[in-house]
Amino acid sequence: MTDRVLRSELQVARVLADFVEGEALPGTDISEDAFWSGFADLLAKYTPENAALLAKRDELKTQIDAWHIERKGQPHDADGYRAFLSEIGYLAPQGADFHIETTGVDPEIATMPGPQLVVPVMNARYAINAANARWGSLYDALYGTDALGDLPKPGGFDPERGARVIAWAKSHLDETVPLNGAKWADVTGVDIATGKLVLKTPAGQTGLADADQFSGYRDEGERISDVILSKHKLHIHLVFDPTHQIGGTDPMHLADVRLEAAISTIMDCEDSVAAVDADDKALVYHNWLGLMKGDLSEVVTKGGKTFTRSLNADLDFISPDGQAATLKGRSLMLVRNVGLLMTTPAVLDADGAEIPEGLLDAICTVLCAMHDLKRDGGNSEHGSVYVVKPKLHGPDEVAFTDSVFTTVETILGLPANTVKIGIMDEERRTTLNLKECIRAARHRVAFINTGFLDRTGDEIHTSMEAGPMVRKGDMKAQPWISAYEDNNVDVGIACGLPGRAQIGKGMWAMPDLMADMLEQKIGHPEAGANCAWVPSPTAATLHVTHYHKVNPFDRLREIAKGGPRASAEDLMTIPLSPGTNWSGDEIRAELENNAQGILGYTVRWVDQGIGCSKVPDINDIGLMEDRATCRISAQHMANWLHHGVVSPQQVREVMEQMARIVDQQNAADPAYRPMAPGFDGHAFQAACDLVFKGAEQPSGYTEPLLHAGRLALKAST
Repeated sequence: MTDRVLRSELQVARVLADFVEGEALPGTDISEDAFWSGFADLLAKYTPENAALLAKRDELKTQIDAWHIERKGQPHDADGYRAFLSEIGYLAPQGADFHIETTGVDPEIATMPGPQLVVPVMNARYAINAANARWGSLYDALYGTDALGDLPKPGGFDPERGARVIAWAKSHLDETVPLNGAKWADVTGVDIATGKLVLKTPAGQTGLADADQFSGYRDEGERISDVILSKHKLHIHLVFDPTHQIGGTDPMHLADVRLEAAISTIMDCEDSVAAVDADDKALVYHNWLGLMKGDLSEVVTKGGKTFTRSLNADLDFISPDGQAATLKGRSLMLVRNVGLLMTTPAVLDADGAEIPEGLLDAICTVLCAMHDLKRDGGNSEHGSVYVVKPKLHGPDEVAFTDSVFTTVETILGLPANTVKIGIMDEERRTTLNLKECIRAARHRVAFINTGFLDRTGDEIHTSMEAGPMVRKGDMKAQPWISAYEDNNVDVGIACGLPGRAQIGKGMWAMPDLMADMLEQKIGHPEAGANCAWVPSPTAATLHVTHYHKVNPFDRLREIAKGGPRASAEDLMTIPLSPGTNWSGDEIRAELENNAQGILGYTVRWVDQGIGCSKVPDINDIGLMEDRATCRISAQHMANWLHHGVVSPQQVREVMEQMARIVDQQNAADPAYRPMAPGFDGHAFQAACDLVFKGAEQPSGYTEPLLHAGRLALKAST
């Protein structure tokens, strides 16, 4: 039984009340009574509206299902379908053109392009690592991954590989910050003269082709120890050290090339965490508070050594004009709240009912962020709090979110629009009404992005009754996908986001395949995305090289000249398979691929409370899995099951077969609980429910079943 205390007629779990009253409120000038009474008022005002919005989702889904069922076996009537969606209010009327009016936005959001990390804030070590990923070693990223085309050999330092790393890095410098008449490999020394960078070569002295790319330096007596360069407002930190293993053998004593990498990081309370009760929520908020105070730390044991990991300090240096200057040492941090769907047992209302989890997130994450607003040199230089709000369906839900944060600001005594929100374009009704969604939050929107996985899950679920969908691997070739990606950028441009807000693209989900990422992910800045998600600090360090080569703000201006590219027809094209004449092997392969991903993710979520992890796929390639990846796989299997492409017996057989494989893949994990041979654990049952009950889940979301499985396991241990 949860130990609870009474606060303004709310039954609050003691662990949460202790956190709020003992950690979060002190230093804010907000009394306990004012906070709890304000929170009670927030719940009284918005809980009914939250419920009404969820009911509207169900109503629209019922109407869409009926439309498809009535026309089963008939050719799809695109014009009639569009008219129907307008008639039922799924498509909102489109208003006049406008530009967003967001102010007080930090440069990492408004004017600096670069990679964006998403990390479970529930894990302090990961959160600290992500915040510190503002800077990353290019040498380390190239040496330790397959970025050069192969992996490092086991054992100690490989001088031949080290030489390849240095050659790659200096070639990148030649492209990014070229010299006058020389290559970086020619440089034998550096100096500063009259505020300019002087580079020594065997042929004589030279300088940068563009002198403005020199941002500053540090010195140690007679020796220049560091040089700061810039490209597209991103910084490159050259570290010189003649005593270093690498610097000692380099002609100019260059020991490392450090890149300003993860410009921003989403500290996630949602898809990448498994927070199901008051203890979990208190930990989530405790870590976010530590990040906002700047004092979060974690004791880490690695390689037989124990040390304390904490947040990096800023980088102090001397500007070309001789003045003291500083660059941030940490990523700009956003916090992702949960959506509208789930309730939480962390707080019960006066009637003993669980409250909407999103409302608890709204007030608690902003309360924690107030500590940053009260200090100098913290996260936001412009007095803003950045909240990413996921899984919103259409303009009414965005307007609801905007209103909730207006009320939170009033309760906490913050200026209007202190809270900036990110709208995740990951639900079909948001995509089709994106302009009106942005309008609903035009004074505080600071971020839009695309998320293929959740968006595909909703695409399948919304059109569940329309027929069997194409194979998951064929989904990205469907007309709606390219239209969706283009539409997000087109609407963002039309609504004036460039220079005020981020336009983002989704995750590279294969953290071990960095060579492929270097080849392919340059497509994101080329598409006009001034931020794009990466799975690790190392990936951020490599991906930022794309932003050195391509300025997405230039691309946005070029795209704007051509006008909108996405058609409404393509956006509403349902990814139906033209037939179901797949071979038995093809069907089996599809089932196995989906089932293996679901099981590999769910078993860690339910049994160990791990909300995001690298899960080996059917080919033992590690993929970053979270609830979004689980949603698309579960919905795809549920769709084929619903339309008789596969039988329940086939699905059950494949689930058991894949459970054995997942058990083998996790055999080295001492905390792992095998699913076979009994197939009677909470994790296996939750994974099966995600498929067999997938068609009936609200919006196809995985949260209700995952939470139920995790809570049942916690109750049984």
